[in-house]
Amino acid sequence: MSDRLKWRERVSLPLGRIVLAAAMFGAVPLSLTACSNSTASPTASPTGTAAATASPAASASATITASASASASAGASPTGTASPTTQPTPARSARPATPAIAISASDFHSCALLSGGSAKCWGDNEYGQLGDGGTTSTTSPVSVSGISGALNISAGDLHTCVLLHGGTVKCWGANFAGQLGDGTTTNRTAPVLVSGISGALAISAGYNHTCALLSGGIVKCWGNNEYGELGDGTTTNRTTPVSVSGLSGAIAISAGSNHTCALLRDWIVKCWGWNITGELGDGTTTERTTPVAVSGLVNARVISAGNGYTCALLVAGTVKCWGGNLLGELGDGTTTGSPTPVAVSGLSGVVAISAGYWHTCALQSGGGVKCWGDNAYGELGDHTTIQRTTPVSVSGLSGVVAISSGTGEHTCALLPGGSVKCWGFNAHGQLGDGTKTQRTTPVSVIGL
Repeated sequence: MSDRLKWRERVSLPLGRIVLAAAMFGAVPLSLTACSNSTASPTASPTGTAAATASPAASASATITASASASASAGASPTGTASPTTQPTPARSARPATPAIAISASDFHSCALLSGGSAKCWGDNEYGQLGDGGTTSTTSPVSVSGISGALNISAGDLHTCVLLHGGTVKCWGANFAGQLGDGTTTNRTAPVLVSGISGALAISAGYNHTCALLSGGIVKCWGNNEYGELGDGTTTNRTTPVSVSGLSGAIAISAGSNHTCALLRDWIVKCWGWNITGELGDGTTTERTTPVAVSGLVNARVISAGNGYTCALLVAGTVKCWGGNLLGELGDGTTTGSPTPVAVSGLSGVVAISAGYWHTCALQSGGGVKCWGDNAYGELGDHTTIQRTTPVSVSGLSGVVAISSGTGEHTCALLPGGSVKCWGFNAHGQLGDGTKTQRTTPVSVIGL
């Protein structure tokens, strides 16, 4: 078993989640630092959020739509310590010859969609999630093989997917639960076509499952279904897409770690799947294999499903989150979980959101970024490793056009001109700066 899977086991075993959930709701004391995914862009109004929201023209789970495991759209536990100030910063790279138009940060890898429809990825490549035909990890971007005409990109935990012109979808990387959707459980180091998908408008890759928003407002999902995250009324894994039961009128989607959410035309949100920390927002902690409405949430315009929690950007430019809150990821000034939405403190003028593993980021109308939650590796970008239960500004960023919070405790931002900056955990090169050095403030991705 690889180190990364051992790490995942440590934070994702059902028993661990039960204890964690109890702590989040105050039932037992717990002091735990953990690890924490997606891209959100201001152009995503009803369309979505980071790791999942995508719009027809949107650039995948990252840019135009926004949200941590982000949403894709169609139209005070440990406090940490300040980090050292001696981090070397690579020289600023020149403007890229082919600029990025969308970004998606995942677990230990990150990806960018380039103008012209090609894609590049960097970081861990143990299962072929970089899509370059090999399994060699890299600390700087490499081209995904055979991709052109892509409109959207979404990086899952150990896999990656793109939405192509014409509404088809291709995926690559790990496939043990069928998350690539090609009818097999064979890992792929280069893109393969998802079976039976056409007319897709948006995609969102979760932990070990993937979903697509189709024309007509229906949603199909495939891959792991242990907790009902595919929404088909069962807990049976699927290697090809199945329809989410009873869902219509969807305009944005976001796949989280083990749950999925959809934004509907009437601006309400429905979620399904794992619910041990209240991440479905229906006021319970009952697992759901079909969609249920988020309690009391109206006028949502963007959604982002993270790890055990979910956030929504409202029409007024404010943000509400619900679910687990062990490290302050709900942003309400506490570490108390909530199975119904609570307001993020002190945020206004927000145009995009992205929920990661245990941290969340928001892009504001002026181009600044604020983040909150876990900060063990500097993923909040405020030049410290101090956990924050309310939003803090990312240092030295301005004019940002899209954000993506990774599930591997890092964050990336798309800047004007198509350059990309990332910060946080970097043990696998997921920041793309040519090193494996942790960064508590943004550094430039080489060549982007």
